Amino acid sequence: MKTIRFPRRAVLLGGVAPFLSGCASKFRSYGGPEVTRVRLYKGQRLLVLDGVDPVLQTYPVGLGFAPEGHKQFEGDGRTPEGTYIVDKRNPNSTYHLSIGISYPNEADIAFAEAQGRSPGGDIFIHGGPRPGIDPTDVRDWTAGCIAVTDRQIEDIYAMVKDGTPIHIFA
Repeated sequence: MKTIRFPRRAVLLGGVAPFLSGCASKFRSYGGPEVTRVRLYKGQRLLVLDGVDPVLQTYPVGLGFAPEGHKQFEGDGRTPEGTYIVDKRNPNSTYHLSIGISYPNEADIAFAEAQGRSPGGDIFIHGGPRPGIDPTDVRDWTAGCIAVTDRQIEDIYAMVKDGTPIHIFA
């Protein structure tokens, strides 16, 4: 019987590869202070995660392709303004990960219906842009969502829980 010998490097790499693949998860853990509120300043393109006292984290953001003013109708390219709630999360988002915002509220729906239009929906904080699919040469490229990098949405997804209020300012 002939003994098969493997180079030491192959054995080491074979043992390390499964370990490293576990480090590549998009799901992060967070054990820091609770995020009690999210603030978005559209004019400054700044997302702020607040704790009980201090600001916990800030992120630069991209907005809808027509960011001026409050979202009124489906397809208008605006990001909403007002007070909403983080109400859902999508671990299988087309944009890496995403957390949903409770737009439209009753007032948003009533206004759009009075105009005979749909208020739209599905407003998220998400990752992106997707290379080769979404524009990478403009800051405001979404249909009304709030865009951060994939790495940033991993942190936000771990830190912000459903039920957290989000205040969106002009």
